[in-house]
Amino acid sequence: MTTTLARMTKIEVVVSGQDAAAVRDVITGVGATGFTSVSGVSGLGHHGYHQGRLLFNQQAALELIITVVPDDKVEALLAGLRRLLDASPGVLFVTETFVSRPEYFS
Repeated sequence: MTTTLARMTKIEVVVSGQDAAAVRDVITGVGATGFTSVSGVSGLGHHGYHQGRLLFNQQAALELIITVVPDDKVEALLAGLRRLLDASPGVLFVTETFVSRPEYFS
């Protein structure tokens, strides 16, 4: 199945809306070619339950930011995200993934 696909790394970060811009800056700063950002996600974690939709304060809502990068960008991206998450609440997921058009990510 994966013989026609290229291996990459998917990185997903859930942070508060106020930290989302910093995450996007780290992602673009290491040369990632793009990301997907989903606002208003809900979740339960160390800081309690967070509702997905807040009427007046988007900064307090959680945001999920997803990017896919080739191996040569992973360590720099993780280092930048770890520094950010050391100072702010959030979670980081790193997963091996496969893509059909690797040229989109280089």
